[in-house]
Amino acid sequence: MADIDEYRGAHVTVKNVANRCIHSRYCVLNLSSVFKPNVDGPWIDPDAAAREAVMAVVAKCPSGALQFEAADAREPPPTVNTVRVWENGPLAFHAELDIAGDKTSFRATLCRCGKSFHKPYCDGMHIKAGFKATGEPESQNSAPLAVRNGPLEVKPIKDGPLCVKGALEVCSASGRTINRDTEFFFCRCGHSNDKPFCDGSHKMAGFKADGTF
Repeated sequence: MADIDEYRGAHVTVKNVANRCIHSRYCVLNLSSVFKPNVDGPWIDPDAAAREAVMAVVAKCPSGALQFEAADAREPPPTVNTVRVWENGPLAFHAELDIAGDKTSFRATLCRCGKSFHKPYCDGMHIKAGFKATGEPESQNSAPLAVRNGPLEVKPIKDGPLCVKGALEVCSASGRTINRDTEFFFCRCGHSNDKPFCDGSHKMAGFKADGTF
């Protein structure tokens, strides 16, 4: 069950799904008047900046841990579905996501090291595990997609990869296009020799993880 904290302001409420935070620090580095770590008491003050500034920073949280609610505004889905491959880290999705039935955010960072205790979500274990994987895989030949947005279904396969269906552009950490297609299988065991894609290594590695099928 998600651990959700709410911080209500006069014009916007900020929600924090604590067990999805990967401490990218985008919020505290970009709006320190609102997001204040290591303080006694509430660390988010939605009234300490303009509503639009608060919503803009929340919408950039890569893990989707931060979300906002406002009476007359909502976060729009992206015009291009993307997944960015982080150097030595997770897969950062930005799309109209359905992750094993969870449709609560357009943003999510999903584990690819195989060590997370909160699979399929990243919990930062790649750092402790010393996971090494490039964020700049070689680009593959792919044609631009006719439709670049819309629903993206992410299904973790039991003891196997992430099956992703829907329009998706796979990007390197620097933003370069790696591939574009409407179906991918992404490694989440940490052993593939074709990262970020699955090559079946999870079987030999004896990878174990819950899945939807």
